[in-house]
Parts: sequence; structure tokens; C-alpha cells
Amino acid sequence: MEKGSSVQRDSPTVMGTVRHGRPYMKGAGFMYRNQTKEIAIGSVKIGGDNPVAIQSMTNTKTEDAEATIEQILKLEAAGCEIIRCAVPTMEAAAALREIKKQIHIPLVADIHFDYRLAIAAIENGADKIRINPGNIGSEERVRAVVDKAKEYGVPIRVGVNSGSLEKHILEKYKGVTAEGIVESALDKVRMIEDMGYDNLVVSIKSSDVLMCVKAHKLIAKQCPYPLHVGITESGTVYSGNVKSSVGLGIILYEGIGNTIRVSLTGDPAEEIRTAKLILRTLGLRRGGIEVVSCPTCGRTKIDLIGLANEVEKMVADIPLDIKVAVMGCVVNGPGEAREADIGIAGGIGEGLLIKKGEIVKKVREEELLGTLREELLNWNNNSRK
Repeated sequence: MEKGSSVQRDSPTVMGTVRHGRPYMKGAGFMYRNQTKEIAIGSVKIGGDNPVAIQSMTNTKTEDAEATIEQILKLEAAGCEIIRCAVPTMEAAAALREIKKQIHIPLVADIHFDYRLAIAAIENGADKIRINPGNIGSEERVRAVVDKAKEYGVPIRVGVNSGSLEKHILEKYKGVTAEGIVESALDKVRMIEDMGYDNLVVSIKSSDVLMCVKAHKLIAKQCPYPLHVGITESGTVYSGNVKSSVGLGIILYEGIGNTIRVSLTGDPAEEIRTAKLILRTLGLRRGGIEVVSCPTCGRTKIDLIGLANEVEKMVADIPLDIKVAVMGCVVNGPGEAREADIGIAGGIGEGLLIKKGEIVKKVREEELLGTLREELLNWNNNSRK
């Protein structure tokens, strides 16, 4: 029997029995992320003590394997750890086999309506499938998908969105509510558990940030499986980043969530940048250079806005876990940059290189960026001196 593939007598279920040797009962309190069941999605493990993983989704036609591979490789380079692809046709399902050969992160097949697409995706190498059992069809069709997932040891992500709630749920709660979203999701989880499978991940999404937060707090009291968290249909890069940062920030700070996606109408690489910063800001991830900069004022004698943006782009490919400050003037720059490992402060046609609040050298304005990059590239060597 595959590990985690079938429900054991003492395995965690939504009704609650035992979690890591401790009793867990429905309604007893949050199931924090490190208490959830560990699930393997290809080479990436989530749940338990594993870190929160960053996910994104391709916006290419999956049938176009070459374009999809190209985009996934770019997302890998940006820091994506799990990638989801839409599988609307059998041609898309077949393309997964070639795509899998050329990428290095787990692939999730996103399935709607046709259970045969889920089966084909699994057979062609998907590391996880995302379905809403409510739109797959009859129980027999759902069972066919579950049996294939069990055969291949592939996790199923049970996904429910606020826009996909069943009529009886909407009538019961008189519209879309957090309680209705949770009830719908747990009904689907129980259905699959009753079919003897608990290799599950759960996602509940809404474009209403506060409703989404409430739903996650509710489900975390009743669900032992890893939760994939996101604010669906959050909007363009600007509005989507704000809504996702607020929603994901609250949910993650509460100790809930095992994988995240920042859903944006834009370049998926922007999703990764924002997700990394959210996790780092919450202390859930280390690594990567953090850039801090002052908001500018009347004392600023340098193009601080342009300089800060250039620094942020420049450090993206430098694998250091430090803080870099970009300050607008030499009056307060050294003091304000004291908490940073290294920084630069601008003056009239010149600037300062600062380490731990101490001025190291003065250089011409046009040399500031290059001087900072040279210091960063030689950071480990200089630190050992």
C-alpha cells in the first residue's frame, strides 16, 4: 500500500482521531501548518514541519509544450517550487509527458468537468491533480479518478471557490459565505475519504479577502490536511498584490497554510516575487537580499526612486541572506541604515557606501550601483577578512 494513499484506522480525517500521537477533535482549535498531514508532491513535501511552498500557474496553452516549458523554466529561476497547468483537453494532458521531462519542479494538473482528463493527466506524469469533485460528475467518475490517483500515489487537491458553491449550500446560507465554502470543501473531502483515500490537499478561495480569511480560520479547526492558500481573482499586479498581501499575510500569520499562490492578472513571475517577499516579511522564509529604502524627502539630492529600483533588480540573482539599505541623503543615511548589513546613501553628485551604519567610502554618484554590486559579489570573502 502506498504511503498516505489509503485511509488507515488511526489516520487523520475531517472527523478527527489522532494527529502525530495527539488527539485531535473537530472544533478543538486551529490545525496549525506544522500539525497537518505530510504530503509529497513529486520531490516537494508539504505539511508537517516542511516550509511553506510557493506555487504559480502557467498562462500558456498547455498543448504548446515548448511555450509552457519555457515559461516554467523562467518561473523556476524566479523561485517557483510547484507549478500548475490547465488541462482542458486530451492534447494538453498528453503534453504533460514532454513538459515533465524538461522541468525540475512538481507539476499540478488543473482539471474541470471531465474526469477522463484527470486520469490522462495522472498517466502522463502529473505530480498532483486539482479537482472540484462537485463538477466532475457522478460518484462513479470521482471514484475512477481516486482509484487512478491511488494507483500512482498522486495527491489530489480538493479545490472549492466561492463561485462554485452548490445550490443547496447557497440556499442554506442565503448566499456565498465562509461557512458555506468550508462546508462544501469538507463534503468533498469526506467523499474521497469514504473511497479510501487521504493523500489530499485542500484549497478554499474567494476574491473577498475577509471572507477568505474567515473561511481558513474555520477550516483549520476541522481539516488535518495541508491547505493551499490564495486570494482568487485578486486582480491586476497592483490591486492583486495588495489584496493578496493582506489576505495571505493574515492567514499565514495565524499559522495556517502550507502552500501559497499570489494570483495576478499579469506575468506569473510577479506572483513569485510577491510570494517570496510575503514569506520573508512574516519570518517564514530566509534567503535572498532584502532591500529597504527611504521614502524620499526635500533633502534628497539623488534619483533615489530610480536607484532603489535598480538595486532591487540588481540583487535578484545574488544568493545572500542580508539586508541592503538605499538611503536618499548623507545627513540621516548612515544612522537610518544601521540595521542593514550594507547600504548606500546619496548626496550631490556623490554617495556613501555604508556597513552597519559606518561610512566605508565615498564614491561618485555614477559609481554607487557598481560599488554596491562589487561589495555584494565579494560579500563572503570580505566577511571572512
